[in-house]
Amino acid sequence: MSSKEATPLSFEQSMQELESIVKQMEQGELPLEQALQKFERGILLARQSQQTLEQAEQKVQILMSQNGQQQLGDFHEEDDPQQ
Repeated sequence: MSSKEATPLSFEQSMQELESIVKQMEQGELPLEQALQKFERGILLARQSQQTLEQAEQKVQILMSQNGQQQLGDFHEEDDPQQ
């Protein structure tokens, strides 16, 4: 088992590796076997990242409900105070 499999990556690390894989695949220069391995790794990273995002959303919903707010509203760009 490699160290990447033994140690879970952070969300940011997963996204960075996934971006790297996408760039390599887009170049189209990988041998078929290596491309399949990269694709498989990319699917794994995407699934893990999706799970991480879902867990974060659940935490936010719990925190918001504890503050008396029952539901999160949809984000609208015009509501963003940083603009």
